[in-house]
Amino acid sequence: MVRFRIAQLLAQTGKTKYWLYQQLGMSYQSFMRLYRNETRSISRQNIDVLCQIFACTPNDLFEICEDIPEEENKK
Repeated sequence: MVRFRIAQLLAQTGKTKYWLYQQLGMSYQSFMRLYRNETRSISRQNIDVLCQIFACTPNDLFEICEDIPEEENKK
């Protein structure tokens, strides 16, 4: 499973979720889905903007994790 590292990048830069939300200019629902790793896709433009904001590469935005079965995820 591929996950966003947005929370880690915010912590490293000392910025808040609200600050990032303002920078991205997307709807709050879309932003929270992105932040919570609940989105199914992300546009190339949003990846580009995130890379510019965090001064990083796309490799820094994502991490690969093992899938957690849905039954365990609900506990």
